[in-house]
Amino acid sequence: MVESQCEKNAALVLRLVEDFWAQSSENSLQNGTGEKAWERPLVGFSRGDDPLFARYAHDLAPFYWTPAKAFALAFPETPVTAAELSVISWILPQTARTRADQKACTQLPAERWARSRDFGEGFNCSLRRYLAEALKKKGFAALAPERLAAFDYQRSERFGIASNWSERHTAHVAGLGTFGLSDGLITPQGKAVRIGSVVARMDLPASRRAYTGHQDWCLWFARGTCGACIKRCPAGAISAAGHDKDKCRKYIRETTAPYAQKRFGTQATPCGLCQVGIPCEAKIPLQP
Repeated sequence: MVESQCEKNAALVLRLVEDFWAQSSENSLQNGTGEKAWERPLVGFSRGDDPLFARYAHDLAPFYWTPAKAFALAFPETPVTAAELSVISWILPQTARTRADQKACTQLPAERWARSRDFGEGFNCSLRRYLAEALKKKGFAALAPERLAAFDYQRSERFGIASNWSERHTAHVAGLGTFGLSDGLITPQGKAVRIGSVVARMDLPASRRAYTGHQDWCLWFARGTCGACIKRCPAGAISAAGHDKDKCRKYIRETTAPYAQKRFGTQATPCGLCQVGIPCEAKIPLQP
């Protein structure tokens, strides 16, 4: 059977992501042991004209970027239609050792978790840049929206603090997960993950979404059970009403980030206690 150009493009992207994950020295907790920050990534694709992107832009107007808007910011002299674009999303799962350490904590993050938030996210940023540059060398105009200078957070009247490009929502469009009560994305590898994406002018096959609603994989919404993340949040930022972003943000900036910087020398904003010790920590909880 002859492989189509679309399939060849997908194979190229998967190879680039996997090779960088396997070979980059940046995929490390930088703790002197050489252990990787992340398990093997999951990759999904979506079309630039997927209606969900337009819905996000409508809900967060005027500041949210569609793939076409992000592309126009990076390549203002290259007019394209949304249908010419594809979006590549990936999930970086926390390692079992990091999850185990974090699960034992109740108020402040574990060292491995703090290192994954700092050095592991540094790797994620490098992966964004690397993939975009590697695709450009292959002749595909590409960019990482989260790496654009204009990437920022603003306050939405309806949703509170929100970024102009959401890695979680982009991954949802690419079939990689649905949202939980805490607003975290529940992926096939669970909620203890980091996420990245790149927009490219190339033909890629849209990944199948094995869900219809944006909260289908959360036990709280699917069955009216669980609520484990409520108990795991030391800031009281999760309740039956959902996720209080301001309370969460305050606890991270005033408590966990200063603690991690002083104790471990890390520079990021770790917490993530609600991502472990829960049924969706490392899997879709609706599955056996």
